[in-house]
Amino acid sequence: MAGSVRGSQLARLLGGWQASSGPAGAGRPRGPEYARLAAAVRGLLTDGRLSLGLRLPAERELAQALGVSRTTVTAAYRMLRESGHLTSRRGAGSWTALPNGHRIGTSGLWAPIEDAGVIDLGQAALPAPPEFTDAVAAAAEDLPPYLAGAGYHPMGLSVLREAIAREYTERGLPTLPDQIMVTSGAQQALDLVLRLLVAPGQRVLLETPTYPNALSAVIASRARVIGYALGDAGWDDDLMLGTLRDARARLAYLIPDYHNPTGHLMDTALRERLPAAAHAVGTDVVVDESFADLRLDGPPRPPAVATFDRAARVLTIGGMSKPYWGGLRIGWIRAASSIAARLAAARVAVDMSSPVLDQLVAVHLMAYRERVVAARRAQVAARRDTLVAALRAHLPGWRFAVPHGGLCLWVELDAPVSSALARAVEELGVRVAPGPRFGVDGTMERFLRLPYTLPEADLVEAVRRLARARENLDHAPVRPLRAPAIVA
Repeated sequence: MAGSVRGSQLARLLGGWQASSGPAGAGRPRGPEYARLAAAVRGLLTDGRLSLGLRLPAERELAQALGVSRTTVTAAYRMLRESGHLTSRRGAGSWTALPNGHRIGTSGLWAPIEDAGVIDLGQAALPAPPEFTDAVAAAAEDLPPYLAGAGYHPMGLSVLREAIAREYTERGLPTLPDQIMVTSGAQQALDLVLRLLVAPGQRVLLETPTYPNALSAVIASRARVIGYALGDAGWDDDLMLGTLRDARARLAYLIPDYHNPTGHLMDTALRERLPAAAHAVGTDVVVDESFADLRLDGPPRPPAVATFDRAARVLTIGGMSKPYWGGLRIGWIRAASSIAARLAAARVAVDMSSPVLDQLVAVHLMAYRERVVAARRAQVAARRDTLVAALRAHLPGWRFAVPHGGLCLWVELDAPVSSALARAVEELGVRVAPGPRFGVDGTMERFLRLPYTLPEADLVEAVRRLARARENLDHAPVRPLRAPAIVA
């Protein structure tokens, strides 16, 4: 069980739920109040702000918190039970549930298994490159010598660790294979670091906004989350370092290379000062370089943060998901050799090792690196420009900075309607991740992340539907807020 939520807490999460049902034509009613309430609760499940197995407040308690009749809440709960989003036991309560035929999508959102026809902008990921099948065939030929062993390699295959170390060295960051531990994706890399270095109750510093699955991993580790708010231009050097000193966190998780979701690129001056400042207060720094290869234009990428590390405080994580393919679950951690060995020991309690065949595929894909990455950059740059043009044409009131790299735009909306818009546009066949998914405290209702990884025609159509859904929100009837009762 995931715990419980009080009526006042759920009311705060629901926000302007009166306007949160599916889209309708201008001036048309949007359904009865109970249906709008049920849709809003489903929306909170969709964007991850209500967890699975969470006990909801009693009907009377929620009705009082929302200022509606108990009949409205009773009907909404009944509607949620019928759709499979709620399970109830008489006298015990009601819990959030996952309907049959649904799954957890790769974006972390609830999604139907059969979602053909949906334009999915919840995922900042690309399909596999053409070279993938050749890499698989070559890997299969390399496999026989490994079949005589047990297949467990907690640190990863030496041939892959050598290839990864060589790439770091070519970038100007001398690296030995013993400093590399291969993981089942970059997400597992972060999870292992948290297991090894962070005890429950210790502080972890994250940027706000940040990558939602990283935030979920930190919360699951029972750490105390400390946020540093990124500005319109990215990191303010003095404010960032001051926050680092004041927080005295056990760990800081940062995305300096084409930050997800904002696309910002940390400048060299801050990268140079960061490791020493972290060492002074006993903070280890996890640098996520998942998007580092995806520079599209603009200034050259600065040196890696670890280049300036003199005290083994920086752990760099990366993976194959963004430049190559998300279905190849190969990631890695670059750290001091002693830390890499400790991580491998901790990893044995989780999954022993990454699949041998997948690691061999990764070796061969990395041999195609220059060709694959160049093609990715050209393709993604064209799609970025198409998305930018479509937004400026159909939603001119939305603001954003065009990033020089990465895979997504971080868009400021014309009103704090991100969650309601995400629910409305899903009825039109478009899935997006609303701003609160990327925030530490459920804020950021004025923001939306829009990846530019889909074909250009899909991106243009998605923007058209977003514009229609946004217009429909303006025509939704909104019940006025009730004056708070006086408590003496």
